[in-house]
Amino acid sequence: MVQRDPELQAWWKELREVGHGDKKSDPWWPKMQNLENLIQSCTIIIWIASALHAAVNYGQYAYGGYFPNRPTLSRRFMPEKGTPEYAELEKNPEKVFFRTMSSQLQSLTVITVLETLSNHASDEVYLGQRTPNWTTDAIPLAASDAFNKRLAEIEGEILEMNTDKTLKNRVGTVNVPYNLLYPTGDVGISGKGIPNSISI
Repeated sequence: MVQRDPELQAWWKELREVGHGDKKSDPWWPKMQNLENLIQSCTIIIWIASALHAAVNYGQYAYGGYFPNRPTLSRRFMPEKGTPEYAELEKNPEKVFFRTMSSQLQSLTVITVLETLSNHASDEVYLGQRTPNWTTDAIPLAASDAFNKRLAEIEGEILEMNTDKTLKNRVGTVNVPYNLLYPTGDVGISGKGIPNSISI
């Protein structure tokens, strides 16, 4: 039983009461009383700190780097029907749209942040990568090997889906493949790669 491990219980108590002291009494915390509780909690933590973060983070610049695609605010309300502003919107919607967007300085600031967040560092450690000789224990080595083989299979599955012309959400008229959950990545803005953990 997990509750007999004092180090694990001390870690769980610190995580709840110190790290998340404002939420320590919330009823949704797992009790950490058995192996299944530990596995589920670790799975959630690993998912959030790796794949989920990669999926929502590394595609930001590809989409939001062209600011009209994703303006962060509108400086004007939508015009009411029957007003001169509405007539202008009907006549030249692009002009009205650009007038509502943030200033050039605000836009540049947001684009710079998106570019920074979407970059992979040259020393990025991707999910499943380990330093050489990280352990000599056969059981974790075998588990790590199996995990890396599954990651390679997932990469193949993503490549296969991206070339499947029947999947219209994968390869549309602009021919942009989905790579955000592709396990390995490249330096810079590649739109793919799951870091071993988040660094921000």
